Amino acid sequence: MDLELRHLKTIRAIADAGSLTRAATALGLAQPALSAQLKRIERTLGGTLFERGRDGVRATALGDLVLDRARVVLPAVCELQEEAVRFAREGAAGLRLGGTHGPLLGGLVDRLARAGEGAPVTTYTSWSEREIAGGVVAGRLDFALVGVCGESSPPEAGRLAWTEVARDPVYVMLAAGHPLAPRTEIELAELAAESWTDVPGDGCFGDCFAAACVRAGFTPTGVYETDTASCVHLVQVGRAVGLCRATFPATPGLVTRPLAGTPLIWRHLLGWHPEGRAANRAPAVLAHARAAHTDALARSAAHAPVTFTGP
Repeated sequence: MDLELRHLKTIRAIADAGSLTRAATALGLAQPALSAQLKRIERTLGGTLFERGRDGVRATALGDLVLDRARVVLPAVCELQEEAVRFAREGAAGLRLGGTHGPLLGGLVDRLARAGEGAPVTTYTSWSEREIAGGVVAGRLDFALVGVCGESSPPEAGRLAWTEVARDPVYVMLAAGHPLAPRTEIELAELAAESWTDVPGDGCFGDCFAAACVRAGFTPTGVYETDTASCVHLVQVGRAVGLCRATFPATPGLVTRPLAGTPLIWRHLLGWHPEGRAANRAPAVLAHARAAHTDALARSAAHAPVTFTGP
């Protein structure tokens, strides 16, 4: 019998469990079947791997040797499998971008298409930063363009490389006829009686907003979590005030204003897998993302009301 990966997994499971009974349960086997399998493995390796006692099993010197090698081989094979799957899914030329809502993804796609950095450029959007990051880890996406609140860590921080594209103060958007609309900036406490609207997400922004409100001396009366178009509508009809980024495009019927003292910060991040096929394109993609942010800011400022001066 030749030694196989499944045999190494069995040996590791027995060592981790400390007994054949617990290992059999973990592996979904009957204990007699596991004992018979262990004997076959020991015959293949030429000696006893575990000593059996009242308190379970303990690795022999030979068992320790095999376990040391197994703890190197098994993770390496797992990594190889992940890389192969990622490579197979990446396909031919082109870039696959994942992002949450906002104008930066569209601006990045436009700049990449014009620069010819890869054809075709495809996109995947989701409200979930974790889903986008998971797509990059699994090899379904090449880059993730997401945001986090303040200095919070991005998802999959240990497996993906993340670089800051830009950081913006979080703005409030109001109906054009709102009493505070003529102001150049607004204290968060002045909005204590308002209902709020924002897009959903699985990051910490909701908690950060609630904490900022507490610091300002109030608790929000209600928050409508919905899509961007519905948020805009609720603001336009005066049903709520909204939270947005500095890059939010000019929209009829509403205005955007900075919050005094900048109680909330939004960081735009670009993430990629360090060993992904597209990793060597990261500097160029990052440069385009930063340029797209600059373009979005310029467009927003160009269409701002004359009373708007910014922070």
